[in-house]
Amino acid sequence: MDIFREMENGGFEQVIFNYDKTTGLKAIIAIHDTTLGPALGGCRMWPYEDEEHALIDALRLARGMTYKCAVSDANFGGGKTVIIGDPKKDKNEGLFRALGRYVQSLNGRYYTGTDVGTYGDDFVYAARETGYLVGLPEEYGGSGNSAVPTAYGVYLGMKAAAKTVYGDESLKGLSVAIQGVGKVGALLVDDLVKDGAELTICDICEENVKKVQAKYPDIKVVGCDEIFGVECGIFSPCALGGVLNDETIPMLKCKIIAGSANNQLLEERHGDLLHERGILYAPDFVVNAGGLIQVADELEMHGTSKARVMKKTEAIYNILLKIFAVSKEKNIPTYKVADMLAEERINTIGRIKVNYIKK
Repeated sequence: MDIFREMENGGFEQVIFNYDKTTGLKAIIAIHDTTLGPALGGCRMWPYEDEEHALIDALRLARGMTYKCAVSDANFGGGKTVIIGDPKKDKNEGLFRALGRYVQSLNGRYYTGTDVGTYGDDFVYAARETGYLVGLPEEYGGSGNSAVPTAYGVYLGMKAAAKTVYGDESLKGLSVAIQGVGKVGALLVDDLVKDGAELTICDICEENVKKVQAKYPDIKVVGCDEIFGVECGIFSPCALGGVLNDETIPMLKCKIIAGSANNQLLEERHGDLLHERGILYAPDFVVNAGGLIQVADELEMHGTSKARVMKKTEAIYNILLKIFAVSKEKNIPTYKVADMLAEERINTIGRIKVNYIKK
């Protein structure tokens, strides 16, 4: 990869490679755009195939965070950290304290927290080295589990999509196929079961599936290679990115896609393919913004309020209705409309910030 060309083409500001010999930490911090404020984005830990795959993931995720912050009315830019390693085997105190020191070295330019493969308790260690963290457990003064508002936002997004496609926001009796029932997907299952939806699930982790089955014994489970072909009203990607691609899109038998995974489209053209097929796609950085809304609120309000966060998360419903309406009116894919809204806010605030204020 020509990293500087990639940064130029994608509008990235900074990419930091971090290695700690003592702990074996290998981490990449990508900062995309700080027009709206300091970069904000979680830390993912994953056994990447190689360094280039890790770098690509960091870049895509950081860019997504810029757009997520912009469309969610947060005054932050986009950033992301990826740690190369197996979250089931390679975690330890030193690893996260080393990461904390690298985050601290950015002096407030970037805030991080949990993502795939990391949990609040991991960052209790990192907090011994840096104050630039969000989403710590509540008992440690943080806002707690950001998966809760994330799942709630996806649930609301499904209702907005159902209203657009079926003329009724109720999900009762609607079939939903969920790919991934981990931190967010399992909570989404709870919301959907309460609403009377009919669910089919899958997960690469058998333990996650068993936890859901223990609560809901009658839930249907299929293999991860089968989930794309399940006939359903809503397909919900709640695992990793890039799952909507040339191979999977022809398999889909759904009217709506709405899930918590980041970067669901492998390439932008796959959003065009969904639009051509008449599948309503809820842009991922809009529908999964609940967690971002929580941690941004934690920083902006200098404290936590679950009620305030859930109230702010409710805005996802109306944002999506607007995106869907513009998409229909102008006959353009929903992902392009979402990008336009985000870029409009970034450009507007960027121009405002050039106004001179004497310090």
